[in-house]
Amino acid sequence: MDATADVEVQLEQGDVALTARDRTLLQAVAAHGSLNAAADALGRSYAHAQRRIVELEDAFGPLVDRSRGGSGGGGSELTDAAEQLLARFQRLQAEFDGVATAEETVLRGTVVDRDGELATVETPPGTVRAIVGTEACPGDAVEVGIRADTVTLNAPSEAPESTGTSARNQFAGTVERIDEGTSIALVALAVDPTTTLSALVTDTSLDKLDITTGAELVASFKATATVGVIPALDRSLSDESS
Repeated sequence: MDATADVEVQLEQGDVALTARDRTLLQAVAAHGSLNAAADALGRSYAHAQRRIVELEDAFGPLVDRSRGGSGGGGSELTDAAEQLLARFQRLQAEFDGVATAEETVLRGTVVDRDGELATVETPPGTVRAIVGTEACPGDAVEVGIRADTVTLNAPSEAPESTGTSARNQFAGTVERIDEGTSIALVALAVDPTTTLSALVTDTSLDKLDITTGAELVASFKATATVGVIPALDRSLSDESS
């Protein structure tokens, strides 16, 4: 298994992947009528933009129809293939956003320490660092939400090194279930006997990394992308007693 399963939305053809940055470039060509104007509008190098278009066209076929200058000046427009490619990308992005919004692992734990906005929370599968409102003090119960799209999966040998000062959380676990969609997959990683952590990966990453049920993986997620809140019931009881 290779190193990392990330969830950046992209369309792959061979060794070339069309990314959100490429989508923006193609959309700018359509909007401004030339690659030169598109690069200027995006604040990018024309030479780099041109080179990237060539790379994409080598993989996906003709994407930009260029006309040479004349009495009416030169210009560029997207080919039908490019329009279809952008539509596919948009559908993938919509599917990704929908699942990412809906899928969140919630861990209930207790604040044991805090450093400004970052708090250390003890949960059933282990310690989590998260952004927690300053109203939560050590000893308070909180619920920590971990969105599926913020979780990165790694082979144990390739997991980023965890240090005491790291702002990245890590849990080792076993793949319990894989729910595959048309373009993305939701991986359920059992990180302790009672806790399953959801991670979102593209189908391409699923295949490339050979993620299968029973595989041992390490899940990582940034503290700054993890949010803890005092449960509504506990907050309400606290308000009544004050």
